[in-house]
This record gives sequence, structure tokens and C-alpha cells, in this order.
Amino acid sequence: MQDQAAEEQIQAVIERMVELGFNVHRTTGATRRFSRELGTPTHFEVAEFTVLPGVHNAYRISSPYKLAGRGFRPEGTTITFPNGVVVGGKQVTLMAGPCSVESREQILTSAKLVKAAGCQFFARRSLQAAEFAVQLPGHGSGGAEAAAGVSDETGLLVITEVMEISQIEVMLPYIDCFQVGARNMQNFNLLQ
Repeated sequence: MQDQAAEEQIQAVIERMVELGFNVHRTTGATRRFSRELGTPTHFEVAEFTVLPGVHNAYRISSPYKLAGRGFRPEGTTITFPNGVVVGGKQVTLMAGPCSVESREQILTSAKLVKAAGCQFFARRSLQAAEFAVQLPGHGSGGAEAAAGVSDETGLLVITEVMEISQIEVMLPYIDCFQVGARNMQNFNLLQ
């Protein structure tokens, strides 16, 4: 869309895409607004969109990874956390930590070392189901609370791998960022 495209013009383009059978994903960048068509209707002409009011240009793209590609988001994706840490920007964001929780002391010592090394995140490889059953002294439900407790004492954000949908709700109060590891990149239920 053009930089000065009116909201009515954007909506008209989206409505036409929906009429043709596309699923529309709207994105607003720093300087441009995009409406991405997802799916493949039986027939449409790209030229039809180039003449609509407010349209800067229209392309037929058949490359994979449309939502993650630089073609649609040339500025890149950044995520800013509540404490101001930015992931995905020009500065490197460091994350480190142990693979398992053995004790409150171990997790706090690890977190202090991670912070002293210049990291912004305290990373856990994964919170295993067994850790939720283990009662760590002073930390009720186990590993998630113990890992998150370090945030209060060190100011580090907590990131951990999530492997099952059932883990999300349990860990949500204690974790700042979920990581989906390579072994779950085909776990479509989890990705949804």
C-alpha cells in the first residue's frame, strides 16, 4: 500500500482479496502497510490490484516462508520485552543457563554467573515433566518457579523450551519467553 493510503482503501483491497478466496494477513511496517494473501484461489489477475486506489504495487509470490521472509519485512523482526531488552535487533542478546534444576542454590548461583557474563536471559533447555512433580524447598510447584525466582534476584528474563501444549499454561506465570526447539518444528498443534 502507498504510505498515505487511507484506511478505507486498505479495507477495500482486503475485501477484494477475501472475495477471491484468500486468507488475508495484514502487516503494518515502519514505512509501509502490507496485506498478504495466503492461499491459492483458482484464478485472479495481479494487475487487478495494481489499479486499486492506495495500492503501491502488487506481486504474485510463490516462494515459501512468506510470513518470515525479508521480502515482506525488510526491516526484520524485533521483540521488546517489558524490561527493555530487544531480541532481533542489531545488538546480540545473550541467553545461558543449566539444562536442569537440581536445587534453589544451584539455579541462583548459575543465574548470577550468567548475569556476570553479560547475558540478558537465564535460559533453561526445557522444564521436564518430572521437574513439575518435584517440590523444591520454598518453591512449591518445582522447576518453573525456581527458574523464575532468579528473575526477582538478578533482573534476568527467563526463557525455556516448551515441548507440549500442556506446559504453556503451567509455565506462563514464571517464564518471559518460550522457545520452540528444532525437535518440535513439526509439532503443528504446539506451533498453533
